[in-house]
Order: sequence, then C-alpha cells, then structure tokens
Amino acid sequence: MKSRKTLMLVAPLLVLGCLTFSALYTVSETEQVIITQFGKPVGVPVTEAGLKTKLPFIQTVNTIDKRILEWDGNPSDMPTKDKLYISVDLFARWRITQPLQYFLRLRDERSALSRLDDILGSETRNAVAKHELIEIIRTTKDRQPLRDALLSPSEREMNIGKLVPIEKGREQVEKEIFTAAADKVRVFGIELLDIRFKRINYNESVRPKIYDRMISERRQIAERFLAEGKGEAARIRGNRERDLNQIQSEAYRQVETIRGLADATATQIYAQAYNQSPQAVALYEFTRTMQAYPDLIGNNTTLVLSSDSEVFRYLKGISPPQDKRR
Repeated sequence: MKSRKTLMLVAPLLVLGCLTFSALYTVSETEQVIITQFGKPVGVPVTEAGLKTKLPFIQTVNTIDKRILEWDGNPSDMPTKDKLYISVDLFARWRITQPLQYFLRLRDERSALSRLDDILGSETRNAVAKHELIEIIRTTKDRQPLRDALLSPSEREMNIGKLVPIEKGREQVEKEIFTAAADKVRVFGIELLDIRFKRINYNESVRPKIYDRMISERRQIAERFLAEGKGEAARIRGNRERDLNQIQSEAYRQVETIRGLADATATQIYAQAYNQSPQAVALYEFTRTMQAYPDLIGNNTTLVLSSDSEVFRYLKGISPPQDKRR
C-alpha cells in the first residue's frame, strides 16, 4: 500500500518535471530561435537571450547563429579580360538578419555556405572576366614607382619601370562583386558584410608563359642598355681618335715649325761664319767635309771619285800607312 502511495505521488512529479523540461528552453547571447510545430514555424523568431517557454513535446526549438560568420571559398581558375587564366581565392563575412526567411529557404548553415559558394563564385567570375589582370592586382591609381637616385636624367626620361595606368583597381572590383552578391543573398535572410580577395595567382598552365614574357621584357631592356652602352663607347672611341689625330697634327706642325726655325737659324749662323774671311770659309769646308767622311766611308767601302772632286781633295793628301816590317 505504501509503495502504491509513493508511486502515485512520484508519478505526477515526474510527469510535471518532463513537461516543465520540455516546455522551457534557453536562448544564449549568440543565438536566435525559430519555434516549429510539426515542422512548420510558429510565432515570431526569438532574438532576445533568456529563459523561454514553448509547448512541450509539440514544438521544437531550432537555433540559428546570429554572430558574424565566415565564408572561405576554394581557389578557382577563371580568365581575365586580357585572356589570362588566374587562380582567385576569395573570402567573405556574413550574418543572418532575417532568421525566419533564412530558416524557410536554407534551414541550416551548410546550405547557406553552399548557396554562398554559388553566388559569390559566379559574381567573382563575372567581375574578373570584365577587367584586365592589372585592374585586379593594383589598388592605387596614381601610385608612382620608386626610382634609383643614381639614375641619370636621360635614364629617367626612358620611363623604365613605369607602372601601367589603371582605371578602377582591386578595391573597386571587390565593391562590384560585393554589390552584386549582396542583393542576391538578401532574399535568403543573409546580410553580406564584406568580401575580399585573399590570393590571386597565375594558373599553373600559363605561369611559364608569364615568366617567359617577363624575362623577354627584361631582356629587351638589357639589350637596349647594351646597345646604348656600345653606342656611347663608339662615340667615346671616335672622340678619342679625333682628339689624338688633332693632338698629333698640332704636335707635328709645331715640330716642323721649330725644325724650320732651327734650320733657318743654323743656316744664318753658318752663313755668318762662312762669310767672315777666306780662312773661315776654308775651315768651314774642311769641318763639313770631315763630318761627312764617317757617313760616306765605312769598312770595306769603295769610292769612285773624280780627281777634281771636293771629297777627293782632302783624301789625296793622305799617305797610306807604311809597313814597318820592311
């Protein structure tokens, strides 16, 4: 009898506890709740944190995150306007602002991420296809490249390293993707907060071609520098040869001038010495003849002279050396 009384007292308490446990639920600061009855939403979404009630066993609590969520897309290959295939890696931030609409259309976060993959991937592909690669990479329109302070004015005028001008830039392309995608995801109760390019890289198939083109451009610049250097070297060598010829010509002219003046002075001295007296004339003729003998007579020299020759006049008075052995 006692056990029956105890059971009759405990059973209602257990039922009441189950009903209470099933009827009460809590909502945290990071959640919002949709109450469904037999799979259909009832009432308005619960967005305030606290202890809430529902019909026990009949109604179900469906929690939806109301924090800022992350979407990180997979790298995807797509062509640019200038027909270059690039690998684009994108990320975005979003949150659920209309939980009832989100629940009716998507139900859970996995479905939302899948839909974001489709929408953001499509809009990114459209935006990349409408712009050239330089527009997607560069950000600042009027950015000036750094120049070496050692460059000469002529080298600066060659515009080596000049940046290609852009009209929009990466930030504007990101805004275009954001604007187009935000309108499409809004119908799912989602607010798109931000979108950014995480990484842009060349496709593996076109990367060698890009590198080859970069090498070719640098080689053209190097060849231009080499050609200009050779031209400058030829000009310097030409100037050197011209200056050398001019110096040699001027030196030869001065030498000949000095030599002519010296000959004139020597002739004048000789004439003055020659005309002083008959003895001076004879001495001059004798000394000049003696100076000429070493140039005329050498070892084993044979001379054929007439008897009235001036050279023979001094030789005929020289007696040959006598042999002492006789």
